[in-house]
Amino acid sequence: MSDADLVALGWSDALGAAWRALGSPGRPGRVARLDRGWSTVWRSGADAGPEGAPLRTRNIGADIAVGDWIVPSADGERVEHVLERTSAIVRRASFEGARFEPDVLAANVDVVFLMHSLGSPPNQRRLERELVLAFDSGATPTVILGKADLADDPQPARRELIEVALGVPVLLASGRTGAGVEAIRAIASGHRTLAFLGASGVGKSTLVNALLDADVQRTTAVRAGDDRGRHTTVAAELLPLPGGGWLIDTPGLRAVSLWLSGDGIERAFADVFELMDHCRFRDCKHDREPGCAVRAAIDEGRLDPDRFANLERLVAEEVALEAEQRGSERIADRRRAGRPLPEGD
Repeated sequence: MSDADLVALGWSDALGAAWRALGSPGRPGRVARLDRGWSTVWRSGADAGPEGAPLRTRNIGADIAVGDWIVPSADGERVEHVLERTSAIVRRASFEGARFEPDVLAANVDVVFLMHSLGSPPNQRRLERELVLAFDSGATPTVILGKADLADDPQPARRELIEVALGVPVLLASGRTGAGVEAIRAIASGHRTLAFLGASGVGKSTLVNALLDADVQRTTAVRAGDDRGRHTTVAAELLPLPGGGWLIDTPGLRAVSLWLSGDGIERAFADVFELMDHCRFRDCKHDREPGCAVRAAIDEGRLDPDRFANLERLVAEEVALEAEQRGSERIADRRRAGRPLPEGD
């Protein structure tokens, strides 16, 4: 399918191939918002405007997220098909008592912006975790250091983030002064979709409003002393950018809970994995073994021990997730076969 209205919404050759793989069903649309069992679906860029007439369709039982492309049923009442995603930002569901379930924050994203703020000290450990999430999504990560108007010299903080970003761009921006806004907006050229991730209080909603040239996202003041604000974005939403392209803002994330990783950890810690390749023993535990390149780099000040410790935590978290997945699959297999569950499952 080649349609100017769909292309303007972010349609791509990969999505066209996914649509044809389903047998070329009815006309697809893009999910702009989710509300308690209902999806707001755009079928052209005009649906995003004040005179638009988006489709409202039921999504109960459908695994969909904002940014997904779906095909509604013939009567428009429900989601019939969900097209295979080109990318997805996925974390583990973080609500209390969560089972082994994914939480898809946004789908079919081209560039994911990881928001940090000059209003608080740089947090390298959080950025490392966010980079794992971003690399695993399939989107291209970029770091934004917001609230650039708060610092006389933002470069020291920027350099701290660059140390762990490993070639990922680290941009400075301010939603209040407009600094860096045009450079970020230009990244959406060619009908690309941008997504923003960040903790509460980092200035994400203020920057989003500046990018949109409108007060779309509500903002509130941060608390004095810790630079933390309330969650001003309560639901993910697809929003049109002036001049073309799309933006998905997401609620502030207090915790960045990883989902099952692809190569995100290896890419986010490529420097450490490069050191591991030079250890004397292939099964080196990087503790006290002779010829350990990792320990040598730490001892010589070439590798931050906190960075290596964070890598070990993330790897352990991934191993635990994989074990939990296997346990969940065993339980599901037993239930499907009608066999009793063993004690402890």
